[in-house]
Amino acid sequence: MEQDVVRALFPAMVARRRHLHRHPELSYQEKETSGLVAEKLRELGAETTVNVGGFGVVGKIRGGMPGKTVALRADMDALPIQDEKSCEYASEVPGVMHACGHDGHTATLLAVAEYFSRIRPELRGEIRLLFQPAEETCPGGAKAMIEDGALDGVDVIYGVHLWTPIPVGTAASAPGPLMASTDEFLIEMQGRGGHGGMPHKTVDSVVAASALVLQLQSVISRSVNPLDPAVVTIGSIQGGTAQNIIADRCKLAGTVRCFSEESRALIRERIHALAEGTAQAYGAKADVSYMMGYPSLVNDEKETRRFFSEAPGVFGLRAETSPPIMPAEDFAYYLQKVPGCFMFVGAGNPDKESVYPHHHPKFDIDEDAMLHAAGLLIAMAESYQKEHA
Repeated sequence: MEQDVVRALFPAMVARRRHLHRHPELSYQEKETSGLVAEKLRELGAETTVNVGGFGVVGKIRGGMPGKTVALRADMDALPIQDEKSCEYASEVPGVMHACGHDGHTATLLAVAEYFSRIRPELRGEIRLLFQPAEETCPGGAKAMIEDGALDGVDVIYGVHLWTPIPVGTAASAPGPLMASTDEFLIEMQGRGGHGGMPHKTVDSVVAASALVLQLQSVISRSVNPLDPAVVTIGSIQGGTAQNIIADRCKLAGTVRCFSEESRALIRERIHALAEGTAQAYGAKADVSYMMGYPSLVNDEKETRRFFSEAPGVFGLRAETSPPIMPAEDFAYYLQKVPGCFMFVGAGNPDKESVYPHHHPKFDIDEDAMLHAAGLLIAMAESYQKEHA
């Protein structure tokens, strides 16, 4: 990797990231962002395809020498969160902001595209750039892009996530399951409403739903293997309209996170059984809607070894082993199709107020992390091409 070339691209990377931060777009609405990406790719002479899996963009840079096809991915969507930062690049769209670093991912991958376009005569094989919509909202953009052929002919894939929980100058990954699967469920408890002073004439849906919340806590503690990490969270319970009316309906909404498909299936089965059994015990009925979301993200062992080999040579990054984490990523779908590695690049820095967690209204990154992310993607791609020359 020609590090001086990457450094020279850094100012444009920052400027582009700040433009995207000012103008965020929600999942499935990334029209302007994808337009900006496509325009830049065409300027670089990349073969560019738009509207891939929605507003996705695929760029292809073919080298002057034969080789493999390496895919690199960035997600583009923002979140429905009001930006509360005080900075000149704060979001200008009310109620929408880049609170997870996807603006940095997009800016980083555009810089990577420019790097490879500059060294095209010496480049082996093909670099395929996947600019993906809708990572934040199931069913997500990755699956749709795959269905539209984004991975056709791809030999390996790499992705990065700018990550404030670890300090700038550090990168982390691990072989095998790295990020959890994510499922969602909605349970409507149906009772029989009536007067708050005459409960014996009713079936109280709120009481039944409250009992179910407690019952669901036993799924992890008593049904799932304690050596297999898993989470069942009830994030919302809604029922009733007044203090003296017993509600006829009460809704629960929750999420399930785990790493094994065996536990995933078991948890789903137990949620259905407990909902129906608890409802019956209280004379109510339970209607369960369960949506299977992203699978667990599983890194390829060989490509993760490549990460630990290459990262220390990228601007002196410290390479660490990441523990498995419960947030989910639809990059998992790509890894089900081709080998690859997903990597966290440290973006936290108290001196630059980059201390807030992802999805926080004051979220921001240390922009130096983009330089590290670009270098890491380039190093991984060049290492793979060199090995398979």
